[in-house]
Amino acid sequence: MGFVTRNTYYFDAPGAQNTPDAARFAVERARELGVRKIVVASTSGRTALAFRDAMLGADLELIVVTHVVGFSRPGEWEFAEEAAETLRTEGAKIVTGTHALSGLERAISRSPKLGGSSRTEAIAEALRRTVAVGLKVAVECVLIAADQGAVGVDEEVVAVGGTATGADTVCVIRPAHTASFFDLQVREIVAMPRNR
Repeated sequence: MGFVTRNTYYFDAPGAQNTPDAARFAVERARELGVRKIVVASTSGRTALAFRDAMLGADLELIVVTHVVGFSRPGEWEFAEEAAETLRTEGAKIVTGTHALSGLERAISRSPKLGGSSRTEAIAEALRRTVAVGLKVAVECVLIAADQGAVGVDEEVVAVGGTATGADTVCVIRPAHTASFFDLQVREIVAMPRNR
């Protein structure tokens, strides 16, 4: 039986203060594995720009997954237009799609007429609670990116998520489409908060 040894990093606490290190670890692992794409969650664009900076000269493709329009307020996209323009000009792909692990299900669970959690939200909560909030975010972003055609289901990607703002979880994932969720594989945890 064969095996490999790789570094795994554990942050003392979750949060945006980990973003520069998470970016460095993501680039390091992508280079180590020969992975070409880094998928990053970014609400406002700040995290995406931090990863763009860390990836300069690395010959890697940045795929940024944003909240949908109306996530926080009806009709509003939270991503800064200036950041979007900068990222697109520099070759990054920006993907905006419905949250795969909530979407329509959240409308049902929040309804006073229906109420209760859904199976999809149970999967999301299990990822959040048993591993890390950022893992749930990274998995969801990869599902969205695969559904939008930004990543293939036959290529590993480095995926990055965070707990509230910034990035604190880095992993290697073999993508799947949302409709084939159980084909997705989290193959490596590169970094995550140890305490949450």
